Parts: sequence; structure tokens; C-alpha cells
Amino acid sequence: MMKAHTKATQDKMTPGLALEALKEGNSRFKANEKADRNLLEQVEDTSTGQFPFATVLSCIDSRVSSELIFDQGIGDLFSVRIAGNFVNEDILGSMEFACKLAGTKLVVVLGHTACGAVKGACDHARLGNLTALINKIEPAVEAVTEPKDESLRNSKNIDFVNEVAKKNVMMTIDNIRKSSPVLAEMETNGEIKIIGGMYNIKTGNVDFY
Repeated sequence: MMKAHTKATQDKMTPGLALEALKEGNSRFKANEKADRNLLEQVEDTSTGQFPFATVLSCIDSRVSSELIFDQGIGDLFSVRIAGNFVNEDILGSMEFACKLAGTKLVVVLGHTACGAVKGACDHARLGNLTALINKIEPAVEAVTEPKDESLRNSKNIDFVNEVAKKNVMMTIDNIRKSSPVLAEMETNGEIKIIGGMYNIKTGNVDFY
């Protein structure tokens, strides 16, 4: 029976062990062999405190729930969700809280295939407040140089969309290191690891970079 993390079990976690736990969880998810856990018991066990081991920044996409695809329970993950899984000041602050104050050992920037926000960026979509969000992803579109043919650089070309999604993950990681001295220092000191991954919406598999 999987128990909720405690201060003691969180302290024993390293960035490497945290990554292994996510990989093992994704393997269970793909095999449809969920770990045995009592979620209501975990609710009670975490009622006086929480000790998550990882922070996952993912898209709002309804198919990409970190707790499900990594087979984790109550109190295991800090989950940050925004369309296009990019960072801004508030998300960086949330991550700094999660790592520096609440003790998580791993930050995962998780993109996914066929991402709607990335498709919008590829098409330079404009709609109300969504415009500002799309603008934050468009640098990743420009950073993917192939194909050169403009007629292939849009949401109809799923290979291009997925390349932009990967590039967006890598640029977001760079942005975290550049914009958060707190997290950059923690990573330099080996207290945390900041990594990227891509979730395949057809297979349920997560590839880590």
C-alpha cells in the first residue's frame, strides 16, 4: 500500500530518485497497473502537512493530468497548469515556493503532442486574452527553423507542431534558470533538478529529455 509522503520520506528523496519515481509511475500508468493506495487515507495523513517530491508544470489539456499519468497520490506532486506550459512571474514564484520552502526535489516542464496552445502559436491565433498567452509561445515557433516553406509552418503540420512543443519545453527550462536565481542556485547546488518531458496523447508515454 502506497502511503502519503512524510517529511522523512521527502528528505530521503534526491532529484534522481524523484525522477525514477515519475518514470516508474508512468510505466504503471501505461500498463494499467495502478499502485495500491487509499486516497482518503492519504487525505487524512496529509491534513496536517504536505511533503511532495516533485513539481510538474504542464498544460491545462484535459488529457494531461500529472497525477494520473505518473500514477501519484494525494500530497505527492505540486501541479502547475497553464495552456502551453510556459512560465511567468507568478508560476516562477509558485515553483520557488514548492522547491525552496516546501522541499520538492524535481521540476518537470511537461509538454504534450498535438498541443492546442502550440497549434494556436503556429497559426498566430488572436482572440481576446488568449492573444497575450499565444505571444509567449510564439518565440518557440520562430526557433524551429525547419521547414522553411511557410505553407508547412502551421497547425495542419502535426510534426511541426510537435517540434515547436518540444522547443517550447526547452526554452521554458532556459527561462526558469534565467529568470529564477533561486531555482538556478538550487540546481547548481544539486538540491533540485530541472528537466523537460513530452507526453504522447496517443500512447500515454512520457519521454524525458
